[in-house]
Amino acid sequence: MPHHSKQMISFFLTTKCNLCCDYCYNAKERAAIKEQTLKPEVARAGIDWYFKNNQSRHIRFYGPGEPTRAFKQLTEITRYAKNHELSENRVIVEIQTNGVFESAVRDWLLDNVNIIWVSFDGMHEIQNHYRKLNPKYEKIFGDRTSADILEENVKWLINKKEKKDLMVGARVTMIEKNIDRQRDMVDYFYNLGIRYVWTNPLFPTVDKKAVCEDNDKLADYSFDMESYLDNYIDAYYYAKEKGLFWGSFLCVNFDGESPYHCRACTPTPHITTDGYLSACDMVLFGENAYHMDKLIYGKWNPRTREFDIDEAKVANLRNRCSDNIQHCKQCEARYHCGGYCLGEIVNETGELNGQKPIQCSAIRRLLKEIGLCEPYKYLHP
Repeated sequence: MPHHSKQMISFFLTTKCNLCCDYCYNAKERAAIKEQTLKPEVARAGIDWYFKNNQSRHIRFYGPGEPTRAFKQLTEITRYAKNHELSENRVIVEIQTNGVFESAVRDWLLDNVNIIWVSFDGMHEIQNHYRKLNPKYEKIFGDRTSADILEENVKWLINKKEKKDLMVGARVTMIEKNIDRQRDMVDYFYNLGIRYVWTNPLFPTVDKKAVCEDNDKLADYSFDMESYLDNYIDAYYYAKEKGLFWGSFLCVNFDGESPYHCRACTPTPHITTDGYLSACDMVLFGENAYHMDKLIYGKWNPRTREFDIDEAKVANLRNRCSDNIQHCKQCEARYHCGGYCLGEIVNETGELNGQKPIQCSAIRRLLKEIGLCEPYKYLHP
C-alpha cells in the first residue's frame, strides 16, 4: 500500500518538549515563539470536519514538541474522537513520541493507543549523546537519562500489552554515530521486544530560508549515504532472519505502486498549534512559514468556526507527482518513490518539483538490491 494511502488526521499538540536533541529540525522555530498548545475547539472542529469528509477514522499525535507534554489535550481529543457520532467504533489512535514520560501517561497509552512509534536512536551511548533531557524537566525524572526512561517505558508497554491491539515500534534518525551500527541496533531493538523499526536518514533543519539559499547550513550538513546504504542492506537481511522489520524512509513506497510519494500530496490534514492546516510533519507552524508556506493550505476561522481552505494550494499539492515531474519521468523507481519526500524537497530546494539527486540514486540502488515487497503491516509514521 503506497505511503500516501496512510490517510489520517494529525494533531500537532504542543511546542513543549522534555528533550534537547542535537539535530532537532524545528528547535529554532520553537525557540522563536512563545509556547503554544493546540486549542481544544480547533481540534474538535478538525475531527468533525475530517470524519464528515473522509472514510478514515485514523487519528495521530505528533510534535512540534513532545505530544505527551500536553497530556490533557491528548486524552480529551482521543475521547472526543472515540465518542464521536461518526466514529463507527473504528477509531485508530497513533502517536509518535520520544518515549520520555511518566507512569500515568504510560498507563493511559497502554489502554487507549493502537500504534506507538518511539523516536530514539539506538543503544544508550548513542541515545544519550544526541537526545539529552531538557534541563527544565530533569527534576521530574531524577538522575535518569532519556535512554533509561524510554527503555523502561518501552519494555513495560510491550510486556503489558498482552492481547491488546497495540504495536510499539521505533523510528530511528540515522546519524554519524549509528550509521555503521545498524546490525547492532537490530539486536538491541529485538531484545527490547520491538519488531518494527523505520530508519530515517538525517536531513537539514527547517529555518527561514530554503537550504539551497543558506550557505552556512549547506556547509554544516553532511550525511554519508553510501555508508548508510551498505549498512542498511546488511541489517535489513539480518533483521529479516530474526523476524524483525528493518525499514528505511527511502523504501516507503516499495510495497505498492503510485506516482505520489506521501500523504502531503493528498493532502491529509495536520492541524498546527497556531490553528493552520499543514500537509506535512515538517511544516509545524502556519504563521510565518516562509518557503514552506506551499505546504500550508488552510486556517481555522474562529468567526465561522470552520477551516478556510486554499483550493489553489490543494490543487498544486495534488498535481505534484512523478508523472508531472520532469526528472522522474524516465526513472525506473518513479512509481515506487513518487518524487521523494515533499517536505524535504521544499525545505532544501524551495520548489514543489525539486530534486534530491543523492536520494534518487539511493532509492534506485535499494530497489535493485532489495526490491519490492509485500504490503507493510505498519506504514511509516
